[in-house]
Amino acid sequence: MKQRTEHKEPFVRMVKRAAIAPGKAWAIRGAALVGALLMGALLLRILGHNSLGIYGEMARGAFGGAMYLKETARTAVPLLISAIGIAFAFKMQFWNIGAEGQILAGGIAASAVAIHYDAQFAAWAAETGSALPKVLLLLLMFAAAVAAGGLYGVVPAIFKSKWGTNETLFTLMLNYIALQYVKFLTYQPVWKMPGTSFPKIRMFDPIATLPKVFGVHIGWIFALLLVVLAHFYLTRTKHGYEIAVVGESTNTARYAGINVSKVYLRTMFLSGALSGFAGYLICAGADGTLTESTAGGIGFTAITVAWLAKMNPFAMLIVAIFIAALDRGAGFQSSSGVPESCAEVLVGIILFFMLGCEFFINYKLIFRSKKEAE
Repeated sequence: MKQRTEHKEPFVRMVKRAAIAPGKAWAIRGAALVGALLMGALLLRILGHNSLGIYGEMARGAFGGAMYLKETARTAVPLLISAIGIAFAFKMQFWNIGAEGQILAGGIAASAVAIHYDAQFAAWAAETGSALPKVLLLLLMFAAAVAAGGLYGVVPAIFKSKWGTNETLFTLMLNYIALQYVKFLTYQPVWKMPGTSFPKIRMFDPIATLPKVFGVHIGWIFALLLVVLAHFYLTRTKHGYEIAVVGESTNTARYAGINVSKVYLRTMFLSGALSGFAGYLICAGADGTLTESTAGGIGFTAITVAWLAKMNPFAMLIVAIFIAALDRGAGFQSSSGVPESCAEVLVGIILFFMLGCEFFINYKLIFRSKKEAE
């Protein structure tokens, strides 16, 4: 005789939302931000600090004056550009975790041009008395950086297209190759800073540095233009349509006559090229040289920016400024008496809550009622 088994309804079920009103989605994000601030305040109180005072100092460190605004903008520019590049790849379900290496590839190429040719262009400028040599040198550095970053991004796309390799691991490993190559360059006679035994790459000649607009290198203007161009590219062009179709289903894309391998190669070149452009702006605009910390985690943080913004370039602009403000505010606060580790934990808590709230935007929890239990 068969024994009847009862299937009990689970106490809580996770159900994907069909749709959610924009107002409700932003209300969830607002609640997550408030929860993050309260959690951070509790942590600071346990450590014996004045939470309101520290939050105020963090806000002042990000937006409290012209100098602080410039530093926040300098941090946000490469973060925004790298996030746009990552979004191109993520939209087609190609998990590019290699923006860090692509930034360094762009920085290496731009630095190679600057270090090997700045003297010739400077002599030319002195002879002609014209600013044109500076423009030509910067354009040559830009072209080298974009090409290097794009080619560094194409490599995993080739392997993915031909042999189906895992792009996540492939792009991640390429980060370390680029970093180790930068370390190698610090010991090369042509690259090394003259007059010092410390392994450091020489500073760029002023002719190889970007001009400033409102106290920030000109890269912020290009970043704003890229937001508009990226939105148009993804939503109004054939290439953007192909990226979306490939992201939905590669089989559907092939059935529709789309060359998936070609889309992979083209889009990953654009993704890497934008990260290479960010490396160029860091070296020629912000730092004036190439270092091991040129990328400085920007490539990984850009993943968070792209994910929080749902691959929307305009939303990425807001998120990039928000995260840059957190970074600058935390750095300012750590120099005012609070340990740097504590400041970084605060930033981590806020980002954790902001990422976690996306779960409640996309899913809802259904609890078993008392009647259903009976």
